[in-house]
Amino acid sequence: MSKWESLPLGKLCEVTAGGTPSRTNPVYFGGGIPWVKIGDMLQGRITSTEETISRKGLENSAAKLLPPGTVLVSIFATIGRTAVLNIEAATNQAIAGVTPRNPNLLESSYLRYFLDNIANSLERSARGVAQLNINSTILKALPIPLPPLEEQKRIAEILDRSQFLISKRQEAIALLDNLTQAIFIEMFGDPVTNPKGIKIVHLSEITTRITDGVHQKPNYTEDGVPFISVKNITTGSLKFEDCKFISLNDHSKFTKRCKAERLDILYTKVGATYGRPALVNTDREFSLYVSVCLIKPNKEIVDPFFLNAALGTNAVKSQADRKIKGIGVPDLHLDQIQSFLIPLPSIEEQQKFAQRVEAVEKLKATHRASLTELQALFASVQHRAFRGEL
Repeated sequence: MSKWESLPLGKLCEVTAGGTPSRTNPVYFGGGIPWVKIGDMLQGRITSTEETISRKGLENSAAKLLPPGTVLVSIFATIGRTAVLNIEAATNQAIAGVTPRNPNLLESSYLRYFLDNIANSLERSARGVAQLNINSTILKALPIPLPPLEEQKRIAEILDRSQFLISKRQEAIALLDNLTQAIFIEMFGDPVTNPKGIKIVHLSEITTRITDGVHQKPNYTEDGVPFISVKNITTGSLKFEDCKFISLNDHSKFTKRCKAERLDILYTKVGATYGRPALVNTDREFSLYVSVCLIKPNKEIVDPFFLNAALGTNAVKSQADRKIKGIGVPDLHLDQIQSFLIPLPSIEEQQKFAQRVEAVEKLKATHRASLTELQALFASVQHRAFRGEL
């Protein structure tokens, strides 16, 4: 066990909240100031952002300009995601900036990996009714272990190398995801322009039910039935790693209204990663949170593999983007999802597509198994690093 000195984060760092300029004033956006949202943090190191704001947008909002080397922590909805700024940037209100006061005492990459390591405990400390969040008081009270600066750099370098291998495997999986989309476009054309004149229907016309998970926060248990939220399906597949659990009794109550079964489709509807489908490819029992939509295909007229791919196209995502509700946290309503326009070729063509997708999925399964091993190794190294055992 490490005997390194620990100090509260608030003594070591400046903690800065973010903000969002008013969307009603167009001059606040499109300026030269990078503006970080949770979706931008997936890259780990921020070198660019999807959106920018202007100087007026910065001055007329709670957003603050943060220097390079600032560690970003998501504190709202998707709690505990981390990244390091390589550029000067501002953030929205779902992200806190943590800037070391003395870079000779605390190294940014080391701090980022430490916060990433305790992400689960951060999430457990979250509060809120509609949306969970953590406040600056919780962040500032976190004890940060302080090995010598050279040791911090060594730990960060080891974890950087491990993270690089994980990133390469994730890139391979992403390329296979793109291949599925390419096959879809090749066979059926772009659903927006519909060059092949394929029949277009509303999603509600080719499904037997569209609903969402339980609307209240359940009582979590140490083990039991998996309780799935957005974070468990944002990669395009259903993952049970790091999920929460509920009792069998609660599961029985929740699934009277919303029960997922094999070849149903889950669809993220709340938060920064809304608009992502995942096919249910298991018979394992689980319950769903309100942030996840459950879509039951009518298998007589639509192949689930085809529909899952259609929901993942840019054409459907752009429909979700136009319909999104919520100023702070994006939120798709069920009636908006039901109204999505979906191409519907013949069932024979859908099945041909499904066969080609199956071959791609086998390759993805191999890569995912390798990724899981790498992630487990990374978690082990990360845990040992902050115990002083590397």
